Amino acid sequence: MYIKKILLAIAILGLVALSIFSYYIYNSIFSANTSFSEDKLVYVPTGANYQTVIDSLQPFVEDMNSFDMVARKKGYASNIKAGRFAIKPGMNNNELVNALRRGNVPVKLTFNNQERLEDLAGRIAQQIEADSIALIKAFKDEDFLTENNFTEADALAMYIPNQYEVYWNTSAEEFRSRMKREYERFWTEEKRKKAKEIGLNPKEVSTLASIVHKETVKVDERPKVAGVYMNRYKNGWKLDADPTVIYALKNKTQKWDTVIKRVLYKDLELDSPYNTYKFKDLPPGPIFMADISAINAVLNYEDHDYFYFVADVENFGYHKFAKNLAQHNRNKREYVRWINKQGIKR
Repeated sequence: MYIKKILLAIAILGLVALSIFSYYIYNSIFSANTSFSEDKLVYVPTGANYQTVIDSLQPFVEDMNSFDMVARKKGYASNIKAGRFAIKPGMNNNELVNALRRGNVPVKLTFNNQERLEDLAGRIAQQIEADSIALIKAFKDEDFLTENNFTEADALAMYIPNQYEVYWNTSAEEFRSRMKREYERFWTEEKRKKAKEIGLNPKEVSTLASIVHKETVKVDERPKVAGVYMNRYKNGWKLDADPTVIYALKNKTQKWDTVIKRVLYKDLELDSPYNTYKFKDLPPGPIFMADISAINAVLNYEDHDYFYFVADVENFGYHKFAKNLAQHNRNKREYVRWINKQGIKR
């Protein structure tokens, strides 16, 4: 009888212990284990180990020991996924592990208004894991450029400014290849046909569009400005575009942060293929990242008889257009008087 009581007591204690253990396991897996009130993003770098993940999660998890137990039981500790993961308030350990396994959240990546590949690399590096050094190396890779019929001078044309959905852990090479696919998608058969009809190829359209973009911030005026340049181009005239001279000056000095508000007569003599006051040809590549409105402005340029334009001092942001040099000089004198009055010398 005594032995039976002992065995019964042991059984009861075992059941109690099992219940406590089961309760602990249940809580470890299914009870909330977060310490924040708003959604958070956790970044897991490529090649990260389990300790890196633990360190990243530390500020957001109440009980790291219970998370660690569940993560190891589910095999996550030995199968880390790189990426950008969203975790929500009230998640339990099971949900946290599942989020880190399958919840790679895309980045809505955007870029525009970039002057050079280097600027673009810096902009993209702010949004994905790849750093600017890896990106610029990928952008300027000679084998890639040659294979895809680009040069370092015109490669900026391949990056069409827009919003794209990519994963944070996208590599520099993957990003570059994605942009090449987007470039091919943008340049539809219809757009290529239009470019051919006006005597340009897609890269030349982007180059001219970059000038149009820099000349006017007014989207509604861009087809008219493009029409001026197409009139000059088709008639064998030099484009005489101030933005190309400014780009040539920056390129010569490599002082890309220089602000130039006024082009001087001496600047027009600068010996550079980007100086369209000196050379009839289009520049070797874009002087700026033309946005889609500027590209479309060139493809659908306004058909008119204007060959000149200058800033309109009575309607800022817009320009006065002229069909002949005499009319243009009158408009120009008005602009020069205004800019002198503002004290702008450079």
